Amino acid sequence: GAALWQVAFECFDWERTVMIASSIGGMKASLDAAIAYAKERVAFGKPIAEHQAIQHKIAEMKAHLDASRLLLYRAAWLKQEGHPHQVEASVAKLFVAEAAMRNALEATQIFGGYGYIKEYPIERSMRDAKLISIGGGTSEIQKMIIARALLG
Repeated sequence: GAALWQVAFECFDWERTVMIASSIGGMKASLDAAIAYAKERVAFGKPIAEHQAIQHKIAEMKAHLDASRLLLYRAAWLKQEGHPHQVEASVAKLFVAEAAMRNALEATQIFGGYGYIKEYPIERSMRDAKLISIGGGTSEIQKMIIARALLG
């Protein structure tokens, strides 16, 4: 009974970690594509990368990416060292799911209308980002796990 549930929860924690890593890869690809496009696309006589609004979007995307990586590394390290990591895995999944969606939206904004065309890499990023908030336990489930651990 209880041992089976423990194994199941450990599998969920591992699944979350793998999904997080995959999502971080997608966030990095979106950031790289947004940077390349911003340097190439010209509007109002200069590359859009020179516009402060675009610079802010790219800076926020980088911050989300780096914070997501650190949360993943922490959860993975705790697991590797044999420490409890369910809460950390849930915190990481919750944060990364939301950060991935924000980054996908920002990248789509940078690409403008091209963000919806299949020939551009960003078109798929929002669908992929949404998947992380559903698979391996929804964001609401992650919040329940975190809250129960903190509140008892």
